[in-house]
Amino acid sequence: MRHPLSLLEPGEPDPAWRSPLWLCWLGLLCVLLYAGLRLIEHGLAEQAGTLMALTGLFAVLRWGRGIRGSGPLWLLLAVVVVQLISWSAGYLNHPEWVPDNPRLDRLAKWFLFIGLAWWLWGSTRATLLVWSLGLAGLLGAVFLLEGSLLQWQLGLQGVRAEFPIRNSQHDAMLFGTGLIGLVCFAGRCWRGDGALVWGRRLLWSLALLVCLAGIVITQTRAVWLAVLVVMVLLPALVWWGSRKSSHRSWWGLAIMALVILAGAIALHEPVTKRLTNEEHIIAQAMEGDWKSIPYSSIGNRLLTWRAAVEWIAERPLVGWGEEGRSLVIEHTDWLPDKTKELYGHLHNTLLEILVSYGLLGLSVVLALIAWIGLGTWRAWRADVMPGDMALFGAGFFVFYAIVSQFESYGSFWTGAYVQNLIAGGLVTHIWRWQVATGRRVFPSLQRKAIS
Repeated sequence: MRHPLSLLEPGEPDPAWRSPLWLCWLGLLCVLLYAGLRLIEHGLAEQAGTLMALTGLFAVLRWGRGIRGSGPLWLLLAVVVVQLISWSAGYLNHPEWVPDNPRLDRLAKWFLFIGLAWWLWGSTRATLLVWSLGLAGLLGAVFLLEGSLLQWQLGLQGVRAEFPIRNSQHDAMLFGTGLIGLVCFAGRCWRGDGALVWGRRLLWSLALLVCLAGIVITQTRAVWLAVLVVMVLLPALVWWGSRKSSHRSWWGLAIMALVILAGAIALHEPVTKRLTNEEHIIAQAMEGDWKSIPYSSIGNRLLTWRAAVEWIAERPLVGWGEEGRSLVIEHTDWLPDKTKELYGHLHNTLLEILVSYGLLGLSVVLALIAWIGLGTWRAWRADVMPGDMALFGAGFFVFYAIVSQFESYGSFWTGAYVQNLIAGGLVTHIWRWQVATGRRVFPSLQRKAIS
């Protein structure tokens, strides 16, 4: 039986990725199901994702020489410990507000990418295939799921569209991620000659139009802001990085980013209307006029954020446990009743981590971000990670960091799915770089791999 990687590129994977062939095929099947069906067939894809993570983690620990001692494995252990500490502190201080058993999956689900990264075998083609399946799953979800076509009709008439994935904010985040990916990989889609290339160009153009239109009709201001920032940032990164790559491909990406930015500006009417809708509420908050802030999208966010800051100040180190975000809303006396009835979370990932797991939890998350960011940089500098892939990683990080300040994407399955899909592709290249060079991302902080 041949290794599944041989279907994508010649040769066998690096010996560092040793696994029985039957397990490799099982892992690949789980990865494909998870990437392509998570937005369409939740049950099957979720089970495949769980099996992907468990088999991948086992394989890393069993055969991952030079990999199993890397940052993500230690940070996974750290995140489990932090959640146990937070739960134990809550059980001692306010047992009536914590469950009988800790739910360690709250942050551990962000580490499903470990299994995904293993089953990608450090392959660029496998990574691009999986990311393409994720985009195809998004396009399938917004056209094939029941009620999707009606949402397109309403959205194009000026009504805020909400596709049957989760809600408008999550739809917009997915469209934004797809748009950034299409821009960053435009060079791959447009290079070459022949009929197949023109078919690829047509599919790229249609996907680009769908993502751009989806961002507009889902009317999510944070996504508009994040896309605008990223589309300005990408050409700058392309120019800076063009010294390591062909000027033609990099400047092609820069021009494409500017074209998309121009298209977004051309659709300024719904954007302007939505952005100025609640402008006065921000002014009220800045003036300290909290009592007259109305019940609205921005108003409720500001009120719950202020309440969260008060709770964080009481237990800054370990937080209030996994139910911290709900406790803030349910047990803050001065929050309006309507807010308590309709809101169950804080619409801010940073505040939710702090209120639930304190500075300990935030430090682990920041360490993971730093490890992936620095590892991506080093893998790109060593020509192990392609430039457009590193560009996508940087663009997505900026985009996701912005939108996560206005919606708790990481607390829901949609955010965890996108995080793991992209992190898995980046980490598999970082591991490949580690295996090839014998170096580590943080040499002074990481223990030597167990041989």
